[in-house]
Amino acid sequence: MRNRSLSFWLFLTPVILGLGIVVVIPFVYGLVYSFTDWNGLTANNFIGLENYIKLFQEDEFMNSIWFTIKFAVITVLLLNIFGLGLALLVTRNMKTNNLMRTIFFMPNLIGGLILGFIWQFIFISVFGDISGITGIEGLSGWLSTTNTGFWGLVILTSWQMAGYIMIIYIAYLENVPKELIEASKIDGANAVQRFKNVIFPLVAPAFTVSMFLTLSMSFKIYDQNLSLTNGGPFNSTQMVAMEIVRTAFSDREMAYAQAKAVIFFLIVAVISLTQVYYNKKREVDV
Repeated sequence: MRNRSLSFWLFLTPVILGLGIVVVIPFVYGLVYSFTDWNGLTANNFIGLENYIKLFQEDEFMNSIWFTIKFAVITVLLLNIFGLGLALLVTRNMKTNNLMRTIFFMPNLIGGLILGFIWQFIFISVFGDISGITGIEGLSGWLSTTNTGFWGLVILTSWQMAGYIMIIYIAYLENVPKELIEASKIDGANAVQRFKNVIFPLVAPAFTVSMFLTLSMSFKIYDQNLSLTNGGPFNSTQMVAMEIVRTAFSDREMAYAQAKAVIFFLIVAVISLTQVYYNKKREVDV
């Protein structure tokens, strides 16, 4: 650090200032306010752990955590499977590779709110019309139950983010030495054996990056949840981010919402760091 030039610190200073002003300082203030009766304007009394004790006794908050955890687990698995599958598809020797990459990545460019309303129309109107024509009752009433609302969110998120995760896997797949692939073919390895013994060990770091991104993203979803189901029916598809926002701005309990946000931050941080540590160890073993 002593050998860093002045230009290095000059370029780094705006980033450090931005991080401190936008992230670090608000986080510290929020942590302090979570121990008070802050109403958004003033904090008159220090109430200790009262907000934290209260949130663990609230069924709605605990249900939103459990719903978010289930959603994150399913979404992380599907996004990495679809992302890797698409990456393997578009890294083959085909003339349409660039076109397919563009098509698969395009959903990620659409805002979450717009995507939510688009898929809401598909699930309600399009699925309803198909159900009326075919007589398949399972297609009608989507988003009207907790189960279908859950899978609606999973489908929307997978469709939106698979192309983004695909790009990460492409970056690693294209760095796999062609000589190793050719050598494995000469040795008689089939496609499955080449993937398992040659490709997979070399792209293992991509799994660490992709799982970290998909895990943190899945926990923090808000806009898709808002526009697709708005937490309904009866807040049964309400994820943690939406529950915190409603506590703060609908119920006007700012300090209580901040306490929920602190717990939410700890949950995401612990899970994400544990996942990174475990995957890094597996990279070494592979």
